[in-house]
This record gives sequence, structure tokens and C-alpha cells, in this order.
Amino acid sequence: MSEVMGHHDSYTDDFLRGVLQSVRSVAVVGFSASPVKASYFVAKYLRDKGYTVYPVNPGIAGQEVLGLTVHASLKDLPQPPDLVDVFRNAQAAAGITDEAIAVGAKVVWMQLGVRNDEAAARAEAAGLTVVMNRCPKIEYQRLFGEIGRIGVNSDVLVTKKQKLTRTFKKLI
Repeated sequence: MSEVMGHHDSYTDDFLRGVLQSVRSVAVVGFSASPVKASYFVAKYLRDKGYTVYPVNPGIAGQEVLGLTVHASLKDLPQPPDLVDVFRNAQAAAGITDEAIAVGAKVVWMQLGVRNDEAAARAEAAGLTVVMNRCPKIEYQRLFGEIGRIGVNSDVLVTKKQKLTRTFKKLI
């Protein structure tokens, strides 16, 4: 997965698909207990897709949200996560990346709008894969056929003609 080492302006679909298929556990750093926050529904989505999800937020550590215990930091997790999803700003991403290296994560994934090239260089030098300015939920949906005409695969709108499921008698 070193295809893009040092270059983070674009990623191939094969690279991103490979990252998402190679990980089984995700630490969501900057997790929020509010269901209207992106970190909440990304964590929920990834959990529902079969990933082991570890919410990380020191402000709500110890609470249970989505049936998951929230942890204070990466070092408090029961095992090293495969992927660390950073829902913090670019400056905070530096320290989170260093923690990810220290705990033995394989991937640092910085969310949309988050880019820290210095942190990425440190992670890659330590053997981690880095993705920046992307959302794993959006990429999963896009790469595995869940994005449809209305943004998600709702099975409501389709492009091929469907068989009628009801018949209507002629009104007299």
C-alpha cells in the first residue's frame, strides 16, 4: 500500500479499496456522542459494515455510545487499531499520528479537510499508510457500490425498468 507514499493530492481507487479491505478495526478519534455529528454516523456506519470500532474522545471517556465504550486515547484501547480515523483539525492530527505510530496502528486516515504533510511523513517513515482529506465512509460507499442517484443506495431510484408489483383494475 505504499503506492502514494509522499504524494497525497490524489489516490487511486485500487489503493483506497485495498486500504479499506485490509483493515478490520477502526479508532475514531474525535468521536462525538451527538447523532448529528459526522464522527457519530461514520462510526455507526463502519460498525454496521463489520469493522470493530473504537470511539476515542477524552471528554466522554467511559460512556457507552452506539453500544461501544468510548476511550480517552489510543493507548487506552484493548488492542491496537488497524486504522485511526482522525476527526480533529490538522494541527491536532500531528499528535494523533504520533500516538497511532506508538500504539502500532497500520493506517492513519485524516478526514475531509484535514491534511498534515509533516505528520504523514512521520507515519510513512514508521511504515504506516496515510490517507488525507478523505472520508472512509464516503470512499467505502463509492468504491463498493453504495452511492446511488440520491447519494446512497436506497433501492428507490434505479436506472433499469422494473416490473410492476401491483395491478390496477380499470375503473368503470
